[in-house]
Amino acid sequence: MKYEEIIANARENLETIFPGLGYTSLDMEGANVVLYSKESYRFLEDPEKIKKLAQSIRKRIIIRPDSSSLVDEKEAEEMIRKILPEDVSISDIFFEHDSGEVIIEVDDPERIQLYNSQIIATIRKDVKWAPRIMRTPPIKSATIKMVREFLKAESDERRKFLKNLAKRISRDPLPGENFARLTCLGAWREVGRASSLLMTKNSKIMIDCGLDPGAVDTDDPASGAPYLGAPELWPLNSVDGVVLTHSHLDHSGFLPYLFNIGYDGPVYMTAPTRDLLLLLLMDYVKLGMSENRKIPYKMEDVRNLIRHTVTLNYNETTDISPDVRVTLRNAGHILGSSVVHFHIGEGFHNLLMSGDIKYMNSWLFNAADSRLPRVETFVTESTYGGRSDFQPSRQEAGERLAQIIRLVTETKGKVLIPVFAVGRSQEVMLVIEEKYRLGEIPKVPVYLDGMIYEATSIHTAYPEFLNSNLRDMITRKKENPFLSDIFTRVDAPETRENIVSDVGPLVVLATSGMMNGGPVIEYFSNWADDERNFLLFVGYQAEGTLGRRILSGTKQLNVRRNNGVQEVKVSMRVDTVDGFSGHSDRRQLMKYIEALEFKPKRILVNHGDASKATEFSRALSLKFGVESYAPYNLETVRLR
Repeated sequence: MKYEEIIANARENLETIFPGLGYTSLDMEGANVVLYSKESYRFLEDPEKIKKLAQSIRKRIIIRPDSSSLVDEKEAEEMIRKILPEDVSISDIFFEHDSGEVIIEVDDPERIQLYNSQIIATIRKDVKWAPRIMRTPPIKSATIKMVREFLKAESDERRKFLKNLAKRISRDPLPGENFARLTCLGAWREVGRASSLLMTKNSKIMIDCGLDPGAVDTDDPASGAPYLGAPELWPLNSVDGVVLTHSHLDHSGFLPYLFNIGYDGPVYMTAPTRDLLLLLLMDYVKLGMSENRKIPYKMEDVRNLIRHTVTLNYNETTDISPDVRVTLRNAGHILGSSVVHFHIGEGFHNLLMSGDIKYMNSWLFNAADSRLPRVETFVTESTYGGRSDFQPSRQEAGERLAQIIRLVTETKGKVLIPVFAVGRSQEVMLVIEEKYRLGEIPKVPVYLDGMIYEATSIHTAYPEFLNSNLRDMITRKKENPFLSDIFTRVDAPETRENIVSDVGPLVVLATSGMMNGGPVIEYFSNWADDERNFLLFVGYQAEGTLGRRILSGTKQLNVRRNNGVQEVKVSMRVDTVDGFSGHSDRRQLMKYIEALEFKPKRILVNHGDASKATEFSRALSLKFGVESYAPYNLETVRLR
């Protein structure tokens, strides 16, 4: 249905369902119908009527207060503090002008409900702003504050963008035969620079746009990009949207470059993915500048990306083009990571993209969601899909880590753990805290260097995305494992220098996880020649990275440091503790496919070294009796 028809239909049904209730405007923003009213609270007094309206127009409807009715922020804050009970501790009140919402952070949101269910209605009626009660994060995030303030400043531009997006989504379909095909732009028979393009008769949807972590040190800043010159992508304004599975740079690192070369469409993701994305991209740009490396985009491109983000909740289905609806589900990989379900046409074809997936309960997350609707084509990663890629349990991994810490403590050595700031660092922290709390390791200083602390603060701001056990521990502040006194944040170069010269024993978690930059290089360069020390890998090391070269047994390395190159002799012990990975191993990947209610007719394999991807593809064909294939980059597969 066209944009004008949707609006006309909504107006007609409004008069029937809400006779006599006035509103100032009715429009579309993205895929949603948005109603603005000076008495928005009156529309929300009967949720069943809102539900009936949404069903009648087959669109999600959002009720917002008209901006002219909103009480001034300062006065509104005073009124809110008077309305809420005195013993409710308010940590922050933040006003979002694009949505007309006021975010009220309190220590115990449940207490407001216990006092009076009418409190929210009173705020909405008297203050006019739409209240959203949130729990005060145990650790304040500078990144989340930055995102909020930026989107607040961009509220007018965002509204224009979303209105234009609505018209694009609701455009007339093209005549002719339906089809669906997938073009492979990166991470096919390789790990890194993940990107694919879904094309239908009416739509072009890009999935991910990452960088190759092994190409970071090259002189050509665009050498680690996906195949963005593929003719299917051009012109860029023919792309309806980008769907981002998660924030890791091998899936997201070239998104700002799209805006640098002319893309101005939406990028869909979960809210925590957006916040982590900003954190990682800012660090990538700053680190590149500090190391005198060429970066293929600027901070303005990063800001432009954030300006064009559209956040979706898990299990929320939304139109993103005339014939494609998308639903994000928990992938179990990192905070906010998604398995993406594409519903093409009216049941014409269903595509499921795994992104990076973990089909096992972890210290942080529930296992990937396999309760999915119809799936004809499934794209699975194969990072650990090789014949011998079987990971130990989380318990075994935790015990191995504890053994190494006990050994290093006895020998007065140091443990250096290169970690991804998002995901692996938080899991390692949880294990160390638990082992210390249970008396299984002595109390040794554990230093967090790089973006780890800030990434952890974003985790604590989204407890609903964590598993129930960790969520309960975080909301009960006294038991929050991330606030244990065993951890110390490294927040200044002088602190790092003192740690480097410390005689030990100690443990350092430092970024980056593949050792292709970041503070981990400083520790490694100083500690590598001491055989009492441990270099402990807990995550995948891609081809071309310093981490992969060290793992392969290289004992003499040239390491970029302080805008120069230093020769480093490796005498420290190098080990890998498997079991911390956010990727499923071979068994878990197969169990995930077995758990799908609707078995796919075709499986495409990506995100794995060539030998693993092809061998895993053959194994899937034999096990499930379906067509399975590991395409090459730049290959196009017709789905239907």
